[in-house]
Amino acid sequence: MISIGIYGAKGRMGKQIQECLENENNAKTAMLYDKGDDINKLFEKSDVIIDFSSPEGTYELLNYAKTNSKPLVIGTTGLDSKTIDLINDLSKTMPIFYATNMSLGVAVLNHLVGKASAMLENFDIEIVEMHHRHKKDAPSGTAMTLAQNAAKARNLDFEKVRVSTRDGIIGERDKNEIAVMSLRGGDIVGRHTVGFYEDGEFLELSHVATSRATFAKGAIKIAIWLKEQNPKLYSINDFLGI
Repeated sequence: MISIGIYGAKGRMGKQIQECLENENNAKTAMLYDKGDDINKLFEKSDVIIDFSSPEGTYELLNYAKTNSKPLVIGTTGLDSKTIDLINDLSKTMPIFYATNMSLGVAVLNHLVGKASAMLENFDIEIVEMHHRHKKDAPSGTAMTLAQNAAKARNLDFEKVRVSTRDGIIGERDKNEIAVMSLRGGDIVGRHTVGFYEDGEFLELSHVATSRATFAKGAIKIAIWLKEQNPKLYSINDFLGI
């Protein structure tokens, strides 16, 4: 029985993970942690820690882990380059899993997007993501990962080709643009559509999440798996063997 610490326990995903752990046979909740709690106890009680907090919270967690190695499953989105660098550094001394989405379907979507981007090299790529009104970051981390995979498949510099706003007289669309647009409203858990558009035809690949339990159950399975892994930075592809 693996003891899992939930970092950011009062958030939507933190609560969902706690609920899913109640029905899990191979893992249990070690401790619920939120800002102001004793992080030392979290590390002492947990075999693995799952983090769905905030960019600031994740950075604080990683800084504490510098001197307290522990397997970490990180699903927080909106992380800056400083935090990503810290993840890479710490993964040399502890197993860390980082993904902007814990869904099997999204993992397959990412795989297909890379293939389609390379094969449909003359098609325009447009990505639209939809989430609930409470989501704080935009575009979503999943949409950004999809766009990065598309750019990589075409050997493009992602930061030079990404477009996330269009307003006014902006001129014609550049051939290499990869648009990543965001919509917010209601209680939409998550919808991502990657479109490939050419004169006379288009292809759209979509993934729709209907419950946060999808991500919570995925994170728990990953945490159980991660406990037995060696120090390294792991992705969803490592977990699925894609």
